[in-house]
Amino acid sequence: MLGDTTYDGTSSGDAAGGGRPGRRALILVENLSVPFDRRVWQECTTLRDAGWTVDVICPRGEQRDTEPEAVLDGVRIHRYPLRAAAGGPAGYLREYGSALWHTARLARAVGPVDVVHACNPPDLLFLPALWLKRRGARFVFDQHDLVPELYLSRFGRGEDLLYRAVCALERLTYRAADVVLATNESYRDVAIRRGGQWPEDVFVVRSAPRTDRFQPVPPEPELKRGKPHLLCYLGVMGPQDGVDYALRALAKLRDECGRTDWHAVFVGAGDAFDAMVELSRQLGLAGQVEFTGRIPDADLVRCLSTADVCLSPDPRNPLNDVSTMNKVLEYMAMGRPIVSFDLREARVSAGEAAVYAPANDEAAFAGLIAMLLDDPEKRARMGKIGQERVGGELSWRNSQRSLLAAYAAACRGRTPVPAGGPARRRAGRRRRP
Repeated sequence: MLGDTTYDGTSSGDAAGGGRPGRRALILVENLSVPFDRRVWQECTTLRDAGWTVDVICPRGEQRDTEPEAVLDGVRIHRYPLRAAAGGPAGYLREYGSALWHTARLARAVGPVDVVHACNPPDLLFLPALWLKRRGARFVFDQHDLVPELYLSRFGRGEDLLYRAVCALERLTYRAADVVLATNESYRDVAIRRGGQWPEDVFVVRSAPRTDRFQPVPPEPELKRGKPHLLCYLGVMGPQDGVDYALRALAKLRDECGRTDWHAVFVGAGDAFDAMVELSRQLGLAGQVEFTGRIPDADLVRCLSTADVCLSPDPRNPLNDVSTMNKVLEYMAMGRPIVSFDLREARVSAGEAAVYAPANDEAAFAGLIAMLLDDPEKRARMGKIGQERVGGELSWRNSQRSLLAAYAAACRGRTPVPAGGPARRRAGRRRRP
């Protein structure tokens, strides 16, 4: 158990902050509720098992995580009401302003902590983090997304005034951070090169699927709706997620490859959901493509266990090329072969568990789907490779070690924050020139 020892043989108390009990962490999240945000929940439980007292501030969910306050498995969660952005950048400004106000209000109620751990987007959570730093906390910046790249990829407005603003906010966040958590080596390179961080202050904490959640079950042929094969997409449906590329590729699979021996299920939701349903209708795919929205875990596992091929259609853009896609790891955990566009971090994650079409080439994407449908032995080999990678080098065990090492680095040389005031420090933080 992680609460007894870490995986490198040191005691969890030592790994989590110099062997001193009673440390407190406050995790700030804006874009998802907790525990629905799987990465954040894994971090929470890892820290809890290592002896930390953990609080989380996050928005309420719409269908789950709706209570304003909850204690789950020893983690106290404080949730605030938040209306998701609509109407472009102005909508995001309204959303983020509301989130900041609620986050600051709840952070004051939580009180002094040893570490404030802020998860982006947006790159605005350094503001309440700075308030906590003045009261003795160390600031861990958990960079889930590269927001400048996200802005370019999502809005297509180029390097305009708002782009320069998000770049400035990212610089301020890096400047405030004592330690940075990066989701992969590409993000780590950005933190060092663009963020000016010392390499020893940047730790790679990869997202990893919960293996207890993703356990294959016997396939259910009825999910194929009378077809020989099932294709599956799992994930968010936003403008940058490539669901439109997948739908156009499926139209080419039917029209150019002459394949109608498949049914496709798209699982997930997002602000492009309605547009994707309409695009499916326009392409004449309504009879072969099913949109489920978000579904319970048991139904998701049934679908993935039955799928012959899984789709990762994220197009190459400034964000996707350097980002790790959760759906790729989840497909791999379920032993499913993947068709992906050729993205840098997609290859790092999936390796030979995927086949790769040239970036944004929908016809080639369709051709690779057809190739895999005709080769069950290759599909089985790819699925086995994916499961081995998720159970080995990409497992959460490795990220646990890195997370606890990051917290140890953040707290090194500092006594725990007492209930009534800031911690005493032994040495100031070094700054890169």
